Amino acid sequence: MSEKDSLSRRTFLKATGGTAGAVAIAGCGDSGNGNGNGNGNGNGNGDDDTPTDTPADETVYTTEAQKAQEAWETVTNNPEPDAEDIRTEAFVEIEEAVRDDMVLLPLYHRLGEVFWYDWVDVPKRGALGGHRVQHNNTSVDTSSDEKDENVLNLRNATMSSLDPIQSTDTASAVVIQQMYENLVNYPNGVAEVENQLVEEVDISDDLLTYTFTIKEGVEFHGGKELQASDFKYAWRRLAESPNSQRANFILDSGFLAVEHETDDEGNVEPDSLAIEVTGDYEFEVTLQEAQPAALDILAYDSFAAVPEGYVGDIEGYDGEYSQEEFSTGDGDPNGTGPFEFDAWVPDDEARVTRFDGYHGDSANLDAVHWNIIEDDNAYWTAINERNLDLFGIPTAFYEPDNVDAEKDDRNRDVGTYGPLENGDTVNYLGVPELTVFYVAWNVPQVPKAVRQAVAYVTDHQELIDQVFKGRGAPAYSFTPPAMWPEGPDGYNDWVDAWPYGTNETDRGSASSTLEEAGFTGDDPFEMTLTTYESEVFQEFGRLTRDKLDGTGISLELEEAPFGTLIERGQSGDLEFYSLGWIWSWVDPAYGLFGFEPENTDTSVMPQETDGYYLDWQVGLEGNDE
Repeated sequence: MSEKDSLSRRTFLKATGGTAGAVAIAGCGDSGNGNGNGNGNGNGNGDDDTPTDTPADETVYTTEAQKAQEAWETVTNNPEPDAEDIRTEAFVEIEEAVRDDMVLLPLYHRLGEVFWYDWVDVPKRGALGGHRVQHNNTSVDTSSDEKDENVLNLRNATMSSLDPIQSTDTASAVVIQQMYENLVNYPNGVAEVENQLVEEVDISDDLLTYTFTIKEGVEFHGGKELQASDFKYAWRRLAESPNSQRANFILDSGFLAVEHETDDEGNVEPDSLAIEVTGDYEFEVTLQEAQPAALDILAYDSFAAVPEGYVGDIEGYDGEYSQEEFSTGDGDPNGTGPFEFDAWVPDDEARVTRFDGYHGDSANLDAVHWNIIEDDNAYWTAINERNLDLFGIPTAFYEPDNVDAEKDDRNRDVGTYGPLENGDTVNYLGVPELTVFYVAWNVPQVPKAVRQAVAYVTDHQELIDQVFKGRGAPAYSFTPPAMWPEGPDGYNDWVDAWPYGTNETDRGSASSTLEEAGFTGDDPFEMTLTTYESEVFQEFGRLTRDKLDGTGISLELEEAPFGTLIERGQSGDLEFYSLGWIWSWVDPAYGLFGFEPENTDTSVMPQETDGYYLDWQVGLEGNDE
């Protein structure tokens, strides 16, 4: 940022008590280590588990879902900087409700790792992950015996959409990042916000009005020059389009919360967002409340620039293409990034090519190509046949002793890894990330006692050591320890209070809990765990199945492609499943919004809700689990 911009931001953060950091991506994404998204007591039938000796000064909740709902409403109703303590308490209450109802079991926080052959020269990424990397500064050595074309070959998981307002998965984001750009960005995933399409930012004294001056002469891939009206249109689509899956990021308290009007049904009135175009290259945005993380939020993919009127899915625009054409590539995705769209064949490949009219550093590469590979064995084969230049290593084939690395000034492990199966030693980078990988349940389909029994037999350290091969840290909360609302001491207290046994397999408690609910070894509850197409998560499933054998749960295992997991989750067709979440900015609200029970209703997902696939709303007062 320019000195003026940096000064404005520092003043803003100081006034609100905020922080400037951010560390990962939204959504349910794919992990380079395997795969990953970024989705008490009682018997699971909605009984009131509130102790009779609750202190008089503590709120009595009918259900844990009610506790989570009211806590989230507390967060959104108290956005002011001086209400931080109130929000902190509410964040912890959400985590307590998740834990005590055991609707989601955190497994581990990931160490992000990337590997590349010597013929590749790639910038070192930061803690925000690979989906933040634009590859215009990556190059390959075509004089190498292994490279006969100037193309970077990568692997990807199943993609869902090329529309920035519709995509919520990392697999789509890594492609979108090459084609689309925002006002600000985290270059190469390093957690320091920098200008991308904005030239200057001016913030009003009341911290509610932002005036953005964008760069002149920036060209869309289709030839049109970027103007302020394009941002207004793109953000209107984010707020108004029925295809938007992140409207809450621009509308809701706790996020950007741009002023707007709603109709009697709660829908955004067309063109009511408080965005005023004040010049060809300047526009003004008014927020409902001060937001310390405003610029961090604006780095999220869904705020990317799109040519005005390009898609006809909001009032006032017929569109050059339908949203379906735009999202699938049939309608030429049209951004300002260093690469332009070439091809996407679902479940097979995707490709972007260098955009010669790019406003920044022109790409060294002619193209970036992704092979879409879900199966770990096929992935490992492609690596060893040298068909991929830059890659992760599936944990099933990962050898911790093969890493030879030292810390750099950003606490990244930099060095080499080898040998691979083909005998090669490759370059290595390991970066601690703000992520969580988990298993979760569709609440009305699986009784609480069953969910708790799984927690009782889960030994987190055993998983890290034996299943995930040390590629992360045990997770006892959804929110990573580095972001715990009460700080390090508070997190340590949280772990000490974990009610299911820390780093142990407690079959006794699992059996007794199940027996009280009517499930025994002779008459077990039958349940299916659906994981990624990943040997590692299947190994977690087999380990859990064996530990539960005879306790009152009969566990079956199945695998599904990542895209299928998302589709089935959104339709309420997963009873027990593995996914993950990756942070885009350092704010517990960014991850915890998905636990608001009313936001987990899969019957209206993704059009009206965008939480985790829990159907936790059944636990609210007046509903039966």
